[in-house]
Amino acid sequence: MTESTPREEWIKSRPRALLASCVLMLDGQGRMPLLRHAPGRPDAAQWWLPGGMLDHGEDPRSRRAGEMRGQTGIDIGPGPALLGVDRRTDVLGSGPVPDCFFPGGTMAADTPVRLSAEHDRHGMVSLDELHGLPLAARRSTLTALHGVVRGGGVVYLREGVPL
Repeated sequence: MTESTPREEWIKSRPRALLASCVLMLDGQGRMPLLRHAPGRPDAAQWWLPGGMLDHGEDPRSRRAGEMRGQTGIDIGPGPALLGVDRRTDVLGSGPVPDCFFPGGTMAADTPVRLSAEHDRHGMVSLDELHGLPLAARRSTLTALHGVVRGGGVVYLREGVPL
């Protein structure tokens, strides 16, 4: 910002950032629910956690429960603090996106999953089962977040690599 540019004009000239909010739950065996993106979507046939891009100005922590409910039918209610952030350089040609990850608690074995039209399958997946599974982002992200859920703390990642 220069002294000659009014603040309002300078703010309008700044790029608007994309931001995502995702939820990581575990069941009693340490598996996480993943969703497969449906045909016709840019990330079709790829698996990832429940979550998605936020609208401008939306709060990622507040949005986590809505994403979970909308994509799986599971109500996780208000939640605890952040698990971590992964800054991805480019997401499907949209540029950089920080993904904010929040804990969803423990998923009971008999919890029914009601998929949204965005997804065509769901599964409970262990860390070992991630190998060979087409993921929408990096396996190392899920591995790091799984460790945080189990051991506590918060992790900051860049492309799935802890910093």
